[in-house]
Amino acid sequence: MVSSTVVLSLSFVLLQASLACCFTLRPLHPQQHVHLQHSVSSALSSTIDDDATIVQPQLLESSNTSTRRNFFVSVAAATALVTTSFPSTSQAAPSTSDAVITDKIFIEFKGLPSADGTPTYENSRVVIGLFGNDAAQPVSILKQLVSKEGYKSKCKPLDTSRLLQKDQLEANKVYNSCLENEDTTGVNYDYSTVWRIIPDQRIDVGAVSGRFVARENPNFEDAKSGLAHDMPGVVSVRRGDDGGYGFTIFPGTRGSVGASILDDDNVVVGRVIEGMDVVERLNALPVVKSAGVNYMALTGGTTTKNAPNRSCRYGGPMYCNENKPLKKVLLDKFGVL
Repeated sequence: MVSSTVVLSLSFVLLQASLACCFTLRPLHPQQHVHLQHSVSSALSSTIDDDATIVQPQLLESSNTSTRRNFFVSVAAATALVTTSFPSTSQAAPSTSDAVITDKIFIEFKGLPSADGTPTYENSRVVIGLFGNDAAQPVSILKQLVSKEGYKSKCKPLDTSRLLQKDQLEANKVYNSCLENEDTTGVNYDYSTVWRIIPDQRIDVGAVSGRFVARENPNFEDAKSGLAHDMPGVVSVRRGDDGGYGFTIFPGTRGSVGASILDDDNVVVGRVIEGMDVVERLNALPVVKSAGVNYMALTGGTTTKNAPNRSCRYGGPMYCNENKPLKKVLLDKFGVL
């Protein structure tokens, strides 16, 4: 196919010839026709595969009776060949609304208030359609995380750097307990929580409970599907292994700041197909907000948080609870439909 480069190149050649014709009172010389023919052919063949067969534009034979009128007919024919014979290489980005749903999972949230803010004792349910063709590996992991058997993951190496003996003994206990259940118990979302909400930007779900904190994080691979956060309800996971076990529900709109951030960091795996009212209620939950000062940055520490930090539950850095829902919302029930 002809690229924009060859179109511009050919246009420049034709423009040169037309200017020469327009500002010359006499007809084109035969050698000028030959030169123009050669320039057009070179511009076309320079960006087309050697095996491709192309039809060269034939400019009108030059003679002493050639006129500018005949020349412009030739120019029009050559231009039409370039612009109509070859399709454009640009394509629209794929849309999540058109992506094929291969699997469905459900999540039931416990503790989510009703739309008017009154407490409710009924679970709030969402159904997520997964794009198994576009993100096979992340979808496979997510389906395991919502299953009873869970996702089989190895234990993290034992941390022996604790300064206090009491802390080291606790770390040893957690590690040994993990080894005992490593081959029999997989990680799932039992009693996991909604751990961060940035209104209209992201709803981060799936902070796993204490018995799974000693497990290695999954490594979510990017299949380069081109899918983006282009509508409310898009579901994604953080690319790589530094995002924990959770996933993100996008509550915003296409082209927003939140969409841009998630497009850079996350892999789209599906979209909410039932329960968008639940997503709206999650998005409206009040969260912890500080004065806007990043205390960790002031002390030279990390400035962002990709996954829930266990130290937050023990009075860790002041910013670690930022955007955490004021009301605890659990993932009470889940599974594959």
